[in-house]
Amino acid sequence: MIDVLIAEDEPGILESLDFILKRAGWTIQTVTDGDAVFDAIRKLAPRVLVLDVMLPKRSGFEVLKQIKSESATSGLPVLILTAKGQQQDRRIAEELGADGFVTKPYANAEVVEAVRRLLGTAAP
Repeated sequence: MIDVLIAEDEPGILESLDFILKRAGWTIQTVTDGDAVFDAIRKLAPRVLVLDVMLPKRSGFEVLKQIKSESATSGLPVLILTAKGQQQDRRIAEELGADGFVTKPYANAEVVEAVRRLLGTAAP
């Protein structure tokens, strides 16, 4: 079991998220496309999923919809990442059951705080 699974295809953002979340004390694994998310969830049993909206193969919305519709994964907290100014993305994500929302570009502390809230823990 890991703390956080990150689904992000942009190398710079992925590296940044990996770094700040590891520095906060969590165990991290990453995937770079929508199809890989499901295998990773089954194999790694993450406590939180950080999910980009714009992913190759399957969008973050498709991934979110499937996660929330399956009983085995419906309880997994999902933090959605989206580009600045995409109000519609936020509305769609909320309708599909997203548990949290961070807009890119983001402040490192904002991401750490959002993950901490979803994990229901103080700093590790």
